[in-house]
Formats: sequence, C-alpha cells, structure tokens
Amino acid sequence: MVTKPRRPIRRPRHVPPTDYDVVIVGGGAAGLSAALVLGRCRRRVLLCSSGAPRNAPAPAMHAFLSRDGTPPQELLRIGREQLQPYATVELREACVQAARRDPATGTFALDLDSGATVSARKVILATGVVDVLPPVPGMRELWGRGVLHCPYCHGFEVCEQPLAVYGRGKAVAGFALLLSRWSKDVVVCTDGPAGLTEHARRRLRRHGIAVYEQKLTRLVGRRNGQINYLEFADGEKLPRYALFVHPDQQPRSDLADQLGCRRLTRGAVWVDKRTMTTVPGVYAAGDATPAAQQVLVAAAEGAQAAISLNEQLTREECA
Repeated sequence: MVTKPRRPIRRPRHVPPTDYDVVIVGGGAAGLSAALVLGRCRRRVLLCSSGAPRNAPAPAMHAFLSRDGTPPQELLRIGREQLQPYATVELREACVQAARRDPATGTFALDLDSGATVSARKVILATGVVDVLPPVPGMRELWGRGVLHCPYCHGFEVCEQPLAVYGRGKAVAGFALLLSRWSKDVVVCTDGPAGLTEHARRRLRRHGIAVYEQKLTRLVGRRNGQINYLEFADGEKLPRYALFVHPDQQPRSDLADQLGCRRLTRGAVWVDKRTMTTVPGVYAAGDATPAAQQVLVAAAEGAQAAISLNEQLTREECA
C-alpha cells in the first residue's frame, strides 16, 4: 500500500513564520536520528550535511545494536534512505556558515555556503568534532585502523595483540590499565618525559605495563593499515599491532559560539538532560556534547533532542 505524503500541521497564527520548524546542522548519526524522529512528528525540517563523518577512516563501527560491524558510510546511506518517506524532511549538502537568534521572536536565521539564508524556530547542533592527532609521522596515515581511540569501539578487534597507548600523565596510566582488559601485552609510549607519579608507575608495573619515554620517531604500518612497529629516536623498533591515543579535539563548527552557547573546559557544548544548550531554542547532540563519543550514543542523543524540541514546539503552539 502506498502512503500519500501528509502535510505538516498548520502553524497557529501566534507562532512566528519561518521557513522550517527545525534546522539540523550535521548529517551524521545524531543529525539523521533527530531528522527521523522529527519527520515522524510531521515537522518541517532542513538537515544540512557537509563533509565526511569523524569515523570515516575506520573500516567499521561497533557496539551499535543491530549494526555492529557496519561501515560508517553504509550507516549514513541507510539513515538517508529511511528519511525518504517523510515529505516534510529536506536534506541538503550544505555548510551552515553563520547563525543568529532574533531576541524579539526567538527564531533563527542561518546562512548557507550557497549564499541562501533560511529561518527556523529551533536549531539542533550535531556538528561533531575534529581530532587533532600528535605530529608523529604515520599517526594520521594509520588513523582508524592501526591507530585507534576507543577500546569500546575497537578493542575486541585487536584483543590479545601487542598494543601501545600514547600519552602522558595520569590519563595515559588509566587508559593503559583499561586497555589491559583486552590484552595482556600493553605498553605506554610517552614520547618524552612521562609525567607519571610514582603511584601510577607502581600500578603500571603491577600489571606488567612497561613505560617507554624515548622520543617517538615514526609509526611504521603494514599494507592492511595495522601497525608493524614503533620506531624511537634511539633506534629501537618495538613491534606493535595497534596504538591507542586520546587525541586533542576541536569543534568542527563555531556555530555554538556564534549563538552564545556555553562550552565546557574541554570544548564540548554544555547541554541539560533534555539536550538543550544555554541558548533557548538551541539543542546539541552527538560528539559536540560531553556524552560518550560512540555512534550509538550520538544517535540516541539526536533522538532525545528531537523529542525535547518537538514537545517545546507543541507547548508554544498550544499556548
């Protein structure tokens, strides 16, 4: 049976006129999930997507119920395909370059890279982050296969292999101890002075985790993208299968700053339990927020943002 597209619910007269009810900035798991929920709510939605997702270098994503092992681009293809029945959802390959809120009406104007400006009653920021990898030759080239960031996402695929953890200080000690649940052959590579307390060193020794403080010259990989060995400045070559690192991150977009949203110390956009930012009408979901950076969590946050936002829209319409 073919279902005819349904028109969105008529806007009450007291609601400010806009091109869309919601503009979603970011077409990854969070943005697609939000668009799906809002499409089912018959909301007029514009989903703006630009650039490859953060996990594009990885051959597969994991720990996503029903999609474990799915290539990242395949998940996006499925997500876009499942938006097609919802006539009120529009998807554009567009970058939102600027956004501003009208304090008088509470509506938003967003400038696209095409030169067009669109208006919306609410905005969802699902813009994600960019990983800033250490400047070690081979780090970027092996990112997503031999160089990994999350044991919950990729630990099972490298379990019981010789692994390394890159970093310094308290954080790298905790990361190495966590990774030792997947492999008993784990080392810490600090690429210079470790900055470890004696207590941290004792804990690592107790679990058989060696600390290499020599400068790291390069990572040498295999044809399949896995690491072959780590090469140090003193000439030592340490065979490893994979290296884990928690890289620095930068926001992929400055729209949150343009709109005046509060950021936390490490750059994430602050959100409340409804995923609303400190700016009324602006919601955030996915890697841009403080939540765990997993695809499943991003999709869940996108759905939560859509539900919270739809209920707020309904309250305004039924006032």
